[in-house]
Amino acid sequence: MTPRAWQDPWRVMLAVNAAVIVGVFLHKITLPPYVPYIHLLVDYHFGFLKRALIGALVGLFTAKVPVWLVFALAGAAWLATLALFIALFRRTFGFSRQHLPLFVFMAGSPFFLKNFMHTLGHFDIYGCLLSICLLLIPARSILFVLLAALFSILLVLIHHIHVLMYVPTVAVIVVLRYYFVVGATPKNVASGLAALLALGVLFLAAQFYGTMPIPEAEFARYLQSRMADPSRTDLLNFSYIWYQPLSKEILDTWQRMPSNLLGVPVFALLIWLHAPLWRYLTEMVRALANDWHRRLVIAALAGVSLGYLVMFLIVFDYSRWISNWAVCMFLILHAIKTLPAAKPVSPIAGEDRKTTILGWIITLVPRVGIVRPF
Repeated sequence: MTPRAWQDPWRVMLAVNAAVIVGVFLHKITLPPYVPYIHLLVDYHFGFLKRALIGALVGLFTAKVPVWLVFALAGAAWLATLALFIALFRRTFGFSRQHLPLFVFMAGSPFFLKNFMHTLGHFDIYGCLLSICLLLIPARSILFVLLAALFSILLVLIHHIHVLMYVPTVAVIVVLRYYFVVGATPKNVASGLAALLALGVLFLAAQFYGTMPIPEAEFARYLQSRMADPSRTDLLNFSYIWYQPLSKEILDTWQRMPSNLLGVPVFALLIWLHAPLWRYLTEMVRALANDWHRRLVIAALAGVSLGYLVMFLIVFDYSRWISNWAVCMFLILHAIKTLPAAKPVSPIAGEDRKTTILGWIITLVPRVGIVRPF
């Protein structure tokens, strides 16, 4: 980096963010990949099963699953997400100096790439990756709706909680990029409704009929047979999640609620640190030329947020949920940018002292976490 570049704090922040990400990765590879590894072992050997698609695909290529494969596959997904997000940002906003603060508040956010690095191997990033793909590809025909439906089906098969985590964002992207542009016709509306119905049926099947039909001990023995190192039985401690009904998940969440709610002020603070970005999003919505577009965008943002609120009441991985909610807001912002605006929206003021301080703070925050903050 040239001496002139170092005089621009936002370019320095990008360099510091890269260093932080490397640090998070070096820390991550020292931790046992309990949940991510077992997801690579579970497949459809005993019939239709929830959370089994990734393991089934891995099984097509190898009978024995090494632990390092968790980091190889997850690392490839992370790099693909980074590359596609850079391409998306370049196309939507460009990398002029005036848009560098916005890029730092997104790409450098502890909610986004840094937290995906910390949760390496978890399934969240696949929803983000496929959503970015939908923001990049043309949306000129009904094929776009069908592709979005296919992506959503894959996400539900990877993990059924995607029906609340990223499928609503996929739906918002389809509405904003396709239906707002092409318009609603009987054919494309019917296709969208059919896709929603199919997804609903698939979710119910995964949630209520995708449980393991054999005793847990036998299931654990099968998973052990797929391990490259069968002696690592400690990595099978989470096999119970394929037997846990929804009622038990809700009960566990509410039992942990008092202690987990202690993290809410921290989440609120982290969200507030992104205030310049939220103001920019608000101004983009206000600047929309079509009142009907504006109302539907506000409803869409509220709907996606409501889905995350439901997740907060069901599953206790709060740090992951709040992080992915923020990522969904980032992605929807890109979709909003494609809509006709009545007036231009001023970029985030990179020269503002308070904005620069907030940029430095989010740059130095390495991640949010999985359950509790940090």
